[in-house]
Amino acid sequence: MTPQDVVNIFRECGPQTGAQLLERTQMEALPLWQLVRRTPGVRFELAGRRYLRLDREVAGYARLSPSIRREFLTYTVLGLEDQAEVIRTRAQMLRQEIRRISRTKFNFARETVVSIVQSLPRWDVLNERVCFIIAGDITYDMAHAVPRPETSTGRMVRGSDLDIIAVAEDTVPQEFLKALDDAIYERKHFLLMHPDYQEEIDYIVKNLSKVREQLAFDTFENMIAGKILDEGQMLYGSTAVFESVKNLMRELGVSEKINHLEQQASSNRLEAESALLRAGPDCFGSAYYNLFYTREEGDEIY
Repeated sequence: MTPQDVVNIFRECGPQTGAQLLERTQMEALPLWQLVRRTPGVRFELAGRRYLRLDREVAGYARLSPSIRREFLTYTVLGLEDQAEVIRTRAQMLRQEIRRISRTKFNFARETVVSIVQSLPRWDVLNERVCFIIAGDITYDMAHAVPRPETSTGRMVRGSDLDIIAVAEDTVPQEFLKALDDAIYERKHFLLMHPDYQEEIDYIVKNLSKVREQLAFDTFENMIAGKILDEGQMLYGSTAVFESVKNLMRELGVSEKINHLEQQASSNRLEAESALLRAGPDCFGSAYYNLFYTREEGDEIY
């Protein structure tokens, strides 16, 4: 495949997403990304945004999500300079679809939580003492529906998972938190296995004391917990408990630490893209390839 071949595809077929171009060329994602970025006259527009992820495999833990590969395949519209208007229109349509997926997943997460808690005894007494927070792709309006394997079972799920954090006041009895955990786990299994849903819930149940402990931001696990709570949005339950979480974050300066990490991640992305554009075709399996194809954050909730 040559630069002229890429130009010819755009001439014949019009602007493409990275995934569509990949299917037409039958190339591997990294060589195709390199080819497109090196081809004069190719224009691209990102239909989404970048945001912080924490990754054990990255120095300093900070990287941007989506990964370069995911951004290229799922969130980028490419074409030629004289196709700028069509590229812009297609990118806007893609943005609208991403927002629609994000809202659909948010609403489904809320309906799921409501169904779970209303099946629990004593919820009417405790509903003002527990809040449910949603985090992850959905909170950035960046959820996707690209099928992918769930880590523990290998079963295919429909795109972005549902990151849900249940936070309770310290006075909530442990037996209730255990019952809540069991109920969420049972629903998680049902939604994963049922062919009509194929949704993945990634969740944690904790109290405010645990939140304060984690907001020390002093270990990788605590940094992830802080980052998740920083991006988290109110899903259901007690607004007072939700505000307590956000107040703790302000008190302990967590958002400032996260902003610093995001700046570091942005610098890392620029360096990664420059390195990959300079790299030859033999960079598979090297550190360069790891910058392009980053593993999913299956452990990114604490």
